Formats: sequence, C-alpha cells, structure tokens
Amino acid sequence: QVQLVESGGGLVQAGGSLRLSCAASGRTFSSHAMGWFRRAPGKEREFVAAITGSGGNTYYADSVKGRFTISRDNAENTAYLHMYSLKPEDTAVYYCAQSEYSSTSYYYQGDRYARWGQGTQVTVSS
Repeated sequence: QVQLVESGGGLVQAGGSLRLSCAASGRTFSSHAMGWFRRAPGKEREFVAAITGSGGNTYYADSVKGRFTISRDNAENTAYLHMYSLKPEDTAVYYCAQSEYSSTSYYYQGDRYARWGQGTQVTVSS
C-alpha cells in the first residue's frame, strides 16, 4: 500500500515562501503522475499543480501560475511544491496525490488520483 506523507507547511507572511514535500513509499514512483490540491476553509478542494511521472510536463492552476513550481526527485520518491510570493488567499490545507498513470489529460480532476496524503496546513498572514 503506497503512502504519501506531506511536510513543510507552516505560517508565513504575505510575500514569503515555503516548500512542501510529499514523500511516497513504493518502488514505482516514476510511473505515477503527482498532483497538489488545496482546500481553503469553507471552500471546495481545488487543483494547484501536477507533474508527469518523468517530470517532463507540469501544469498549474491560473491562480498560482508564475508563483508556484512543482518538481519531483524520482530517486528520492519525493514530489515538491515550491511556493513563492505567497498571498493570504493561498491559506489552505495542501494535499499531494498520486495518479495511477504516468500522465493524464485530466490532471486537474481529483478523481484521477488514487492515493492522497493527509494534508499539511499553510497559513499566510497579511
């Protein structure tokens, strides 16, 4: 059973940066696309970013494009979300997710991901 464990969340001032990590168990990490989603208080879960299994393609929500960068280290079975120029509206619980496939056309849909981490809180103060 693959497990995903997020870390790196915390409290940061607006304009600051954070790096989230998602460590995965299992031996076939590079065969799976990875995604990051978030859920803000009182709102539905939303797509943030995704990366294909090889790391060759990345996708971003318009709200974070140019500020966030998704990456992965397949040798370390870890995916990252580098967040810059953080805004109060980025406050949410952030979840990493793993797809069954190395790539998917529907990377922005949560139901395309088979496994989810427990989430890590990111709070951006104004």
